[in-house]
Amino acid sequence: MIFSSPFFLFLYFPIVLLLYYISPLKWRNLVLLAVNLVFYGWGEPVYVVIMFASIAIDYSHGRIVTRCKAKGNDRGARMAVASSVVFNLVLLGFFKYWNFIAGSLTAAGLDLMPVIKRLPLPGGDSIPFTLPIGISFYTFQTMSYTIDVYRGDARCQKNIVTFGTFVTLFPQLIAGPIIKYKDLDGQLERRDHTFQKFASGVQRFTIGACKKVLLANALGPLWDVYLATPSARLTTLGAWLGIVAFSLQLYFDFSGYSDMAIGLGRMLGFEFLENFDYPYISKSASEFWRRWHISLGSWFREYLYFPLGGSRVGKGRMVFNLLVVWAATGIWHGASWNFLFWGLYWFVWITLEKLWLGRILDKAPAWACHVYGVLVAVVGWAIFAVEDFSAMGPYLAAMFGFGAGTLDTDFLYYLRNYLPILMIAVTAATPLGKNLWHRLPDRARQVAFPVLMTAGLVFTTAYLVDGTYNPFLYFRF
Repeated sequence: MIFSSPFFLFLYFPIVLLLYYISPLKWRNLVLLAVNLVFYGWGEPVYVVIMFASIAIDYSHGRIVTRCKAKGNDRGARMAVASSVVFNLVLLGFFKYWNFIAGSLTAAGLDLMPVIKRLPLPGGDSIPFTLPIGISFYTFQTMSYTIDVYRGDARCQKNIVTFGTFVTLFPQLIAGPIIKYKDLDGQLERRDHTFQKFASGVQRFTIGACKKVLLANALGPLWDVYLATPSARLTTLGAWLGIVAFSLQLYFDFSGYSDMAIGLGRMLGFEFLENFDYPYISKSASEFWRRWHISLGSWFREYLYFPLGGSRVGKGRMVFNLLVVWAATGIWHGASWNFLFWGLYWFVWITLEKLWLGRILDKAPAWACHVYGVLVAVVGWAIFAVEDFSAMGPYLAAMFGFGAGTLDTDFLYYLRNYLPILMIAVTAATPLGKNLWHRLPDRARQVAFPVLMTAGLVFTTAYLVDGTYNPFLYFRF
């Protein structure tokens, strides 16, 4: 079930709101837990069992950590944390990377079928099975809980319904933002339900839906064309047009979904942290990752980079720490070699910036830094998007002038047809529109805002009812 679907908008969520607001305050977490599980189990009910296991393991380990620390048994507390982390990593590793590992070993000539037939796998005795949606997100959330309890950054939650609500909270369950328990603890116990907050949530959801449906969905077919173009026919400008379309599609797809999640959270009384901050205006690779998927970057810094020593070590150790973090970032995104190489690609740029390139960028003109930042990001997306290695090399080669020429009639055709939406998307990816909006007189904004919100809802609904192209790129992660 995705937010940008008529079923969610006109059936599931209205029922959720009705049940939630007619329930007494003390029952609302229980109501949320129930509807969260319905939401998650809608497509693959069997995977609700994994959710129950994740709740039970991390809830119980949080209690064990607290009990051990109260008795002065730090070793026992650390063992409980380690056990929780291992469980979550094994859960994530098995379900996310089993197909990749088994497929790679089979391709290498190792027959796994005798072993596979003995395992109770969701796919039976076949190698591939479906990935539990959102497993990358909720395992990171629950894993951070026991760590924070041990550190004293979060209190142990004794109410399993409240903890289960945190783990399964449907607005951000399957695509983030990745919420740490310590950031939501107080809201799980008591949260504000006001008309102003609800209205703000509706507005934020509408903005996110417009980004997802009217921009990301409109740009997706252009990228699909160039992804399917044989390498022998790729031109330099065509390859750039395709990957620019993907870069914008991915941004509006994911940031739009994050906006919808934040909006849904507000309608239910929650306030989630921001996940994007105009990443394409960045002046460096490091800044790009302070603005893109903020919750993931924050998680890796807090629970991996800093514990390894961060930057407060020698240069050699710092480079090693960055290598571990960026390899993990790449692997987190998917079970494919291109994601690992994409993570290592960012490792190279960010390491260079920390060692010497950053000093050059500090002295360079702002426009040159912006060009550099965008080029690094867009080239990186080519590695990210083209999973087939036999196609990735030729695509990158075409981008840098080693293709079938500079341009062709196909490029001119697609540029002419997609230029308006590309211009709108490029503008919307910067704070320009937001800045111009805030310069309008208050009276003009008061009149225009409800008109724009209504128009956004109408056009989005019309597209969803009439259109069939409505993917969500981050579901597979």
